Amino acid sequence: MEKPNGVPFPPLRPWPRESKLEIENHPAVAHFHPIDDPRRQRRFKMETDIRIYSRTCGPLKGRTVDISESGIAAMLTLEVLVGEKVELEFTLTSRPVTIFAIVREKNAFRYGFEFVESNAASEVIRIACRQLAFENSLMSSAVTRKVIR
Repeated sequence: MEKPNGVPFPPLRPWPRESKLEIENHPAVAHFHPIDDPRRQRRFKMETDIRIYSRTCGPLKGRTVDISESGIAAMLTLEVLVGEKVELEFTLTSRPVTIFAIVREKNAFRYGFEFVESNAASEVIRIACRQLAFENSLMSSAVTRKVIR
C-alpha cells in the first residue's frame, strides 16, 4: 500500500505483548453485579433558584439542574470546595427546603451535592421526587399514545 505521493507505508509492527500484570487484571469472564450506590437514584430535571451557604465562600446563589432523593445538581458562578459541607436552600413544590449537603463533584460550573441529613426536608424531597416520577410517567404515556395514533 502506498501514500498519495507514491512512497510506501512502513510495515505494521506487531502489538507488544501484554505484561503479566495486565493479563491478570483481565478476567476471562466478565461479572456484572449491581452496585448499591445512592447516586444511582433516578434524577429529575428541576430548575429553580438555590442558595448555598459555605463556610469558606460565604453565601452563593445558583440555579438547580436536577434532583434525586439523595442529591441535587446546580450551576454556580463561584467556586465551592469539593468535600465541603454546605447548607442548601431551595423551593420544591412550593415549599422552602433547607438541608445540609456535601459537595461531591465539580464539572466546570456544575456542582453535585449529596444530601447528608435525614429529617423533614429529606421527606419533602422524597415525596417531590416520587411526584416528579409519576408526572414523567404520565407525560411519557401521553407521548406514546400520540405516536400510536
